[in-house]
Amino acid sequence: MKLVLGSGSPRRLELLAQLGVVPDDIRPPDIDETPLRAELPRPYCQRMAREKAQAVPAADDEIVLVADTTVALGRRILGKPADAGEAAAFLYAMSGRRHRVVTALAVKRGDQLWQRDVVTAVKMKHLSDAEVNGYLATGDWQGKAGGYGIQGPAGAFVPWLQGSYSAVMGLPLAETATLLMAAGWPLWQDREAVA
Repeated sequence: MKLVLGSGSPRRLELLAQLGVVPDDIRPPDIDETPLRAELPRPYCQRMAREKAQAVPAADDEIVLVADTTVALGRRILGKPADAGEAAAFLYAMSGRRHRVVTALAVKRGDQLWQRDVVTAVKMKHLSDAEVNGYLATGDWQGKAGGYGIQGPAGAFVPWLQGSYSAVMGLPLAETATLLMAAGWPLWQDREAVA
């Protein structure tokens, strides 16, 4: 049995390593991530995970793990910013307010699909122009939902969260472990002995 990570995210690879899991292959799916008209953040995120799982080609003896992370400000979806200007707009919109980070998981084995999602409430402190501009200059905002990564310099902007820190990073560890085991991955066993 082989594990395929359907994501090019180095953070997801690091988080899997915390579980002692090293994927046999990495196959990032190429899908259209445009939200549907009036689509809400949580259903959008669930749909993205499902579509990513379906888009990753896999053999019958392969388990595919994918995830999608979305930042939700009320009913608004804050995806990956197109440029620094959009990243700044996202940061100013979240400044001094709470937002939600939704991470949806999907695990596929053959025709079976297991899904879970985790919603974490995050409070961002009031941001000064110097903080926003300084953060944008790091480039850390690139490729990150909402324009920030909690595990990087923007961690200094988050005094409080309720939920899963690893989910805000992009992969909720408890739920990932549960889904991998449901699909038959020998998480807490010696893989060589099981093979």
